[in-house]
Amino acid sequence: MKKVIFITLFIVLAIFIFTGYSYAQTVSDLRDQIENTNNEIEKINNEIKKLSNQIAATGEEKNNLANAIKELNLTRNKLLKEKEGIEKKIKATGLVIVSLNSDIEEKQISLRIAKDALVKLFRDLNQKDNFLLVERFLSLDNFTDFSREYNDTLSLNEKIRNTILEISNKKEELLNTKTAKEDEQQNLNILKNNLIQKEKVVVVTQKEKDALLIATKNKEIEYQKMLEEQKKKKETFEKSLEEYEAKLKFILNPKLLPKEGSGVLSWPLNSILVTSQYGNRCLVNLYGTCKFHYGIDFRAAVGTPVFAMEDGVVGGTGDTDASCPKASFGKWVFIKYNNGLSSTYGHLSVISTKKGQKVKKGDIVAYSGNTGSSTGPHLHVSVYASTGVKVDTVPSKSCDGKIFTQPIAALNAYLNPALYLPKITSSMIKK
Repeated sequence: MKKVIFITLFIVLAIFIFTGYSYAQTVSDLRDQIENTNNEIEKINNEIKKLSNQIAATGEEKNNLANAIKELNLTRNKLLKEKEGIEKKIKATGLVIVSLNSDIEEKQISLRIAKDALVKLFRDLNQKDNFLLVERFLSLDNFTDFSREYNDTLSLNEKIRNTILEISNKKEELLNTKTAKEDEQQNLNILKNNLIQKEKVVVVTQKEKDALLIATKNKEIEYQKMLEEQKKKKETFEKSLEEYEAKLKFILNPKLLPKEGSGVLSWPLNSILVTSQYGNRCLVNLYGTCKFHYGIDFRAAVGTPVFAMEDGVVGGTGDTDASCPKASFGKWVFIKYNNGLSSTYGHLSVISTKKGQKVKKGDIVAYSGNTGSSTGPHLHVSVYASTGVKVDTVPSKSCDGKIFTQPIAALNAYLNPALYLPKITSSMIKK
């Protein structure tokens, strides 16, 4: 009989030790995989940084067909690296979730064992309590035995209190681990959506390169001719739109707007560099004169996530290139915020929202690009008094017989975005 008991105990102990070893080995393997994946992500980020620098250098070079093709190739390579980086992050997040699942399972087993121990302790205490202390005192031969029994009861009570505290702590740990898993799961879903959008940007960039080669027949003279035509379209459009919006009647009520300088809007990008401010800008080489710029331009490489600046509703999306290429916003998103302000994002590559969709501050609504009347990848941001702007359709003087559908505002409904964004320091403005 003793031999059987010994063998049974040995088997149980062996299973426990092996299970614990297997779990430790699994956790260790997962940690190694996560660390290796994170190292791969770091290498990819360094490659992306190098490509970004090359793109920036190319943008400063002479505006010719060779450089335009070079920039598109570099941009596509950068986007592919970003896509690879997202895939690695998805892998790393998946491994973290597997690790958390193992942790949750371990904590649930530990909690169950603690609960079983508590049940046994209550059972033992109940057996002692059913026999009154007075009865126990009378049944024992001497006071020493009674004292020992009494101390045993106190010790049992202390064990129960400690076990209850242990269970409470284990429950809290389990809840925290489950919350961490939910956060990682949400992060995983965001990454998967970002990957889908990034893949779309890669396709758009390739199409842009193909279209450029077809339009120019790979000849510099054709490229320069195309640039001149685009410049004329842009000038004609901007002049006719300004004349149209100047005729719109609108009385601005400052009481309906947030306080200037309050910083009620957040940045639309993770990294901020202003390349063109609100107001008059004199670019003689580009325009031959000074023109008023009804917004702020931010440096943004193709495929950069663009965020909602406040809670609100998407009032419309569109693509002016579909009716008249290279004359206006290109792909745009219009958002009406809940604070009396509205904004338009222009020159986007991919739109990831739709009309009527509710958005929260910080939600990705689009990805920056180089569509519309853009001389290089950037994000244009216009801000308006909501009561003075709407998505409307106007005839095009740039492309005869065509129409533009985009946000249209009375000129006095345009507001300087800098009055409502966080403070723009001198280091944030391109010299």
